[in-house]
Amino acid sequence: MKQQRRFKALAMVLALTIVAAGCGDDDDSTSSGDSGGGGGGTEEVTGPPAVTLDDECQAAKDDGVEAPDGFRVNLVTDIGRIDDGTFNQFAYEAMQAAADCFGFESSYIETVSEADYATNISTSLESSPKVLITNGFLLATDTLAAAEANPDVDFLGVDQFQEEFPENYIGVQFREDQGGYMAGVLAASLSESGVVGVVGGREDVPPVVRFVNAYETGAKSVNPDIRVLSVYNESFTAPDKGASDAAQFIGEGADVIFGAGGQTGSGGIAAAAEQGVWAIGVDQDEYFTTFNGGDAPGSDKLATSAVKRVDLAVFRNIVASMTDEFAGGLYTLEASNDGITYAPFHDAQLPDEAVTALEDARAGLADGSIDTGVDPVTGLPL
Repeated sequence: MKQQRRFKALAMVLALTIVAAGCGDDDDSTSSGDSGGGGGGTEEVTGPPAVTLDDECQAAKDDGVEAPDGFRVNLVTDIGRIDDGTFNQFAYEAMQAAADCFGFESSYIETVSEADYATNISTSLESSPKVLITNGFLLATDTLAAAEANPDVDFLGVDQFQEEFPENYIGVQFREDQGGYMAGVLAASLSESGVVGVVGGREDVPPVVRFVNAYETGAKSVNPDIRVLSVYNESFTAPDKGASDAAQFIGEGADVIFGAGGQTGSGGIAAAAEQGVWAIGVDQDEYFTTFNGGDAPGSDKLATSAVKRVDLAVFRNIVASMTDEFAGGLYTLEASNDGITYAPFHDAQLPDEAVTALEDARAGLADGSIDTGVDPVTGLPL
């Protein structure tokens, strides 16, 4: 409870900061009209205000937070690398931002196979971290075992759920259904063919199911007759397969592709954008990763990314460990606390009406007036 109160207060401070900043000039802003919108006189929307890790760092320092002597944070990735452009990279960057902010030591292990989860956790514990981050749903069983065996270490399991958590284990959950819903609303608003697609990761991973099913409900909230093509994949690290999936969908008439499967999904949206088809990224802003900051082919066709703020979850809970406010249980991020949002539009030339529909969906999800139509735990349609 103490941790929740602290971060509610922090969120209020940051919200006031963002509002104040929004009243001034922002030379980096690009209106929907400036980026090729219809010029119909709608209110400029460049994307939602974003709480940055610099904001988090400054707020914590203003609160007198310091790293205790010998404080260390380690990360064990899910299958993939720390430069995967989505999920693992977001967690790694947050850990490094916290290390830079507070001056503590950190390290990481990149997982190659599911069979390595327990070994990688054990190896990481050998350097005596105070916080060990395990990144991904599939690490939950091994993380729980390690947390129970190492009560002096704080475990942060991203995308992990347990029926009961020990006091030293926090499971981070996201409302991926809200991100998928926003992506679906935008896709249907952009589509001229009435066919859109989503390249998913593994079907046995609930966050993926939440993205995929809510993408369909979001699209159908705009166009009940829209056709939503979807596929699950056995790997999150198969961009060529994602590209093949996208090509098949485009052959069936899809003119918007959402990638919801790590590097596999990224392969799908990169291939789609190169063919001039609208693309929507996932997890973090893929403009800077998959599309290399605008230098990759098709970057002007990346409409946005459905962002889950893994970085906020990691940073905030590292701070909680430093202040002895780390408490076992679930830590949920959603639209109402900036945990689920969408990325700026960058080079994309989006119609004003599509931009407005997307922001209306985000605001409605945040204030509770819009429901995604899928179960926020299982991701199955209600």
